[in-house]
Amino acid sequence: MTDLNMFSLEGRTALVTGANTGLGQGICVAYAKAGANVVGVARRSCQETADKISAFQGSFREILADLSDISVIPRIVEEAQKAFGRVDILVNNAGIIKRCDAVDVTEEDWDAVIDVNEKMVFFLCRAFAEKWIADQKGGKIINIASMLSYQGGIRVPAYTSSKSAVIGLTRALANEWAGHNINVNGIAPGYMETNNTQNLRSDGQRSEEILSRIPAGRWGTPEDVAGAAIFLASDAAAYIHGFTLAVDGGWLAR
Repeated sequence: MTDLNMFSLEGRTALVTGANTGLGQGICVAYAKAGANVVGVARRSCQETADKISAFQGSFREILADLSDISVIPRIVEEAQKAFGRVDILVNNAGIIKRCDAVDVTEEDWDAVIDVNEKMVFFLCRAFAEKWIADQKGGKIINIASMLSYQGGIRVPAYTSSKSAVIGLTRALANEWAGHNINVNGIAPGYMETNNTQNLRSDGQRSEEILSRIPAGRWGTPEDVAGAAIFLASDAAAYIHGFTLAVDGGWLAR
């Protein structure tokens, strides 16, 4: 009989970026329910996330940081360790998107997207992997990719580039770190009800075009990602390395 305790995160500490809203908030709540201490990192207040977790006496701490600048990483690591001790799970969820025609993309906007969605992801991974390799206790990294990791999208060239890079980076780091008992995997959410898709969902024609392509017939929710996030952070996924799991309502199967 399968031991369902392998899905428990009891006694572990997870750090989740972009924790104030959307998928990041949903993952924080799910991890706390699974028994983890949760550190939420965001540029804006995570009070709503904290309130959801305190409602069931979960453990949560907030770190406010601008994730466009990798110089904040040492402080993030230090404050997380002060809050709960060793961090066991890292979820790189924070991301930004800027929509405009490719011919109108500015260098400033391009760099802004790449810095948050790609550069910060790598250097946060490295910061925690260095510690996990040194103490030889391993860890879990989950990078949040996108459906546009597989497709070109429309009017989001920097976002598509960054999220395609996330899948490649996930594979590359898994190749180097699997032997150190560090699992590096990803989740590629489909079209979700989050801040990033507000404009799409508000556009009746675009929303209908998208929904007609989703076999499940609805937009996804942060709760839909929770199970995958718990699974990849748990002992149940101990032999999974370098894989990105699509949580997309069947979008890629269409």
